Amino acid sequence: MGKNIGLVIWAMTIVIIVAGLLALYSASYHNIRISNEVFYDQLLFAIVGLVIMFLISKLDYRNFYELAYVFYAGAVILLILVLVSGRHALGATRWFSIGGISFQPSEMAKFGLILTLARYFSTRNPSVSFETDPFGNLWPDLFVPLLITMFPMLLIFKQPDLGTALLFVGIFFIMLFASGLKYKYIAGFLGVCLFFLPFAWHILKPYQRDRLLVFLNPNIDPLGAGYTIIQSKIAVGSGKFLGKGWLSGTQNQLNFLPERHTDFIFSVIGEEWGLIGTIIVLGCYFVLIWSGLKIAEQVKDKFGMQLTVGIIAIFTLQVVINIGMVLGLCPVVGLTLPLISFGRSSFITFMIMLGFLLNLSRRRTVF
Repeated sequence: MGKNIGLVIWAMTIVIIVAGLLALYSASYHNIRISNEVFYDQLLFAIVGLVIMFLISKLDYRNFYELAYVFYAGAVILLILVLVSGRHALGATRWFSIGGISFQPSEMAKFGLILTLARYFSTRNPSVSFETDPFGNLWPDLFVPLLITMFPMLLIFKQPDLGTALLFVGIFFIMLFASGLKYKYIAGFLGVCLFFLPFAWHILKPYQRDRLLVFLNPNIDPLGAGYTIIQSKIAVGSGKFLGKGWLSGTQNQLNFLPERHTDFIFSVIGEEWGLIGTIIVLGCYFVLIWSGLKIAEQVKDKFGMQLTVGIIAIFTLQVVINIGMVLGLCPVVGLTLPLISFGRSSFITFMIMLGFLLNLSRRRTVF
């Protein structure tokens, strides 16, 4: 294709944002539980985010190589501070409130981790070093980046925020895969992690265990932990092929669907826009992700390649997990749908990362 990757990213980003704004307006339309301020708030941050995206696209991403560890340290400090003095809500301590605006440090930590791992992996060449001393190089090529990942991950898990903590695991393995480490070492380490995974059950909070149990069978607690999943699947299924029409979704408008402006906003799209609308939204995500993969394939330096892989990894993981939650295919872990769910910190973080994608696309601008 001869289209410019940058123009494709701009187009897909704007379409997804508009879809999110329409869904948010519907979720808050004449609703006593969700104020219509969420729509206007998201609209304001969409404008700000687009400006930020444009400004970052004009910078040289390589300047951030030297700042990677500074971003990482700043994110870790904020994660520690939020545990000490952050705002406690909904059973978790995840936010700072500054001037009436909530800020979630874990969102900044996502990009800080990607930037730091991109810098670290760009200095390594496991495919070469492992030829002379395979096991001697496991420490710098596997365990050091694991420690870099685990420190902020454990702080986020402490908040508690299981979804974002697990997201860090996914970012680590995908960027490790892109680093050039031989697959047998990655597979072996993944196997060890899966072996010990059942023991993690005992460190989960009761509500986290409930979410995992209702994932297997929502009907064991249909009016409690399983309620949201059941209502979400009813909403998506009732949309059928063409949907019920904008502002006409019954599960949405009659308040049967909790968290419909944040984690479960895709169910609003499914109910009101039907299969056609969801395919359009998913198609935009696919094109955006595919564009990122093309950039990763064509970018000229290893730092840029790793940075692109990390950004696409977190974007893909959140889309897949969020939609999986809505359809009952994944446990409910509290992850937003990128650029659509209401959430200032998440929205701005993704706009920053898309700005970097645009920046990276300038190194090789055509397919």
